[in-house]
Amino acid sequence: MEEGYRFLDEKRLILAAAMLAELQRYEAATADFQAAYAEAVAALKAALARHGLEELQAHPVGGSPLGEIVLFPRSVLGVIVNEVECRLPDDDGGPPVAASPEAARCRERFARLVPLAGRLAALTGNLERLSHEYQRTSRRARALEDVLLPELEQALRAIDTALEEQEREEAIRVRRAGAGG
Repeated sequence: MEEGYRFLDEKRLILAAAMLAELQRYEAATADFQAAYAEAVAALKAALARHGLEELQAHPVGGSPLGEIVLFPRSVLGVIVNEVECRLPDDDGGPPVAASPEAARCRERFARLVPLAGRLAALTGNLERLSHEYQRTSRRARALEDVLLPELEQALRAIDTALEEQEREEAIRVRRAGAGG
């Protein structure tokens, strides 16, 4: 049981380190997404200023909304941690109704958000899975540390006491048998 506790305690430390590494990657990905989102909003404002809402709505969205998500899974003590790569098809939405660099830039900036959002989603899932396993491992380690190991130590002390008492009784019997015979 003590070895099991040491293993769970070590697992807890490894999972905590993995969570910290994923959290740093998540924060960097969030910063990238927020910067790209700010650029997309600025491009949208410029396109709206040039075309107005109704004309901008007449522009095609762009290429096919279907892309490809490629997962690169790895395991951290049995917990799957994914790297994600989102691949979007080339833009073949046809010529816009009223072509302008502002509308093209707006479309391109918002298309760049999709892979970044996919990466954020994967990192969020990684953090959730790691957190769940950390909590589970922590509960098990605490159960061993706070309940089972103390109970085992108490049982061992009781057994030791009973064995010592039996040894004393046996020693007394041996002395009595030696003195009487």
